[in-house]
Amino acid sequence: MAMRERLSMSLSPITRRRLSVFRHNRRAWVALWVFAVLFAISLCAELIANDKPIVMRYQGQWYAPLLVDYPETEFGGFLPTAAVYRDPFVRNAIAEHGWMLWPPIPFSYDTIDFGLEHPAPSPPSLRHWLGTDDQGRDVLARVIYGFRLSVVFALALTAGSLILGVVFGGIQGYFGGKIDLIGQRFTEIWAGLPVLFMLIILASLVQPNLWWLLGIMLLFSWLGLVDIVRAEFLRARNLEYVRAARALGLPSRLIMWRHVLPNAMVATLTFIPFLFTGAITTLTALDFLGFGLPPGAPSLGELVAQGKNNLQAPWLGITAFVTLSLMLSLLVFIGEGLRDAFDPRHIQATTTRPTGEAPTMSQTRQERADER
Repeated sequence: MAMRERLSMSLSPITRRRLSVFRHNRRAWVALWVFAVLFAISLCAELIANDKPIVMRYQGQWYAPLLVDYPETEFGGFLPTAAVYRDPFVRNAIAEHGWMLWPPIPFSYDTIDFGLEHPAPSPPSLRHWLGTDDQGRDVLARVIYGFRLSVVFALALTAGSLILGVVFGGIQGYFGGKIDLIGQRFTEIWAGLPVLFMLIILASLVQPNLWWLLGIMLLFSWLGLVDIVRAEFLRARNLEYVRAARALGLPSRLIMWRHVLPNAMVATLTFIPFLFTGAITTLTALDFLGFGLPPGAPSLGELVAQGKNNLQAPWLGITAFVTLSLMLSLLVFIGEGLRDAFDPRHIQATTTRPTGEAPTMSQTRQERADER
């Protein structure tokens, strides 16, 4: 409690009010915590779903198969290749001289279970809690890994889009004139292209992998931020303190970075969760169409495609629908909370003072200065 109070006191008054507004939106606050917990769980995917033991002890020595690939000869085998711990020979050899601690789900996202009681896709059971896909892979393991992959991909794409959008929009809005005119015509032409079809065409020309796909999507994802940043820079460049900074001879890059950008980021930050959501849906759509991540990757879009192709296995479609719906709903709720937190009307409505006490002149001036 004391640490939280010290952290709160270290924040500026306007930041504390925005945080208070966000916490007053119970749906956004709960959504933030739920999403954070789910993402934290996905970051520990190797400890939750894996076809290797977390830790093991054999003949008095400790082993960490998650970190090191041990050869089969280390456990009495004959092959110098990496040990397959699901092999009955290796499991029996280790059981005779030690023990293994397995994760709760003893399957990784690419582990094919050859001991299924029913043909793949098999229904949910105690062995596979959400069943298997049409290749015999555990669906829950693929959902956990796919959730992490989608969030990390969206984070990287959102960060790249934020940088490009702020740079291009800031240059257009601050300098104006011909630079703004040329920039606007370029963004209008570029945004007028059929984005999904262009992504499909570009993705089909190269061998699909995570970094190629990130670069291709980055060509178009930043366009939504340009107009927002440009409008904020156009508004802020005519403020009195910006004119005063120009009159003092400060360089343009310093004025843009120190004086104009903080004002522009207020509107930009409210757009980030929706940009994040768009990145996830675009990746899912490309994977569903077969132009996204490489085959075998833990993709939510591939799970949607398997649900469409295997209507006799409804657990595939239901799992994909619930996962995507939950993820996107949480992000939308968080975005709504951020929008309210940066709305001056909500800030004023949730600013609390003792009953009957009017703000003093110094408090009013301080609040206006903080909002600037």
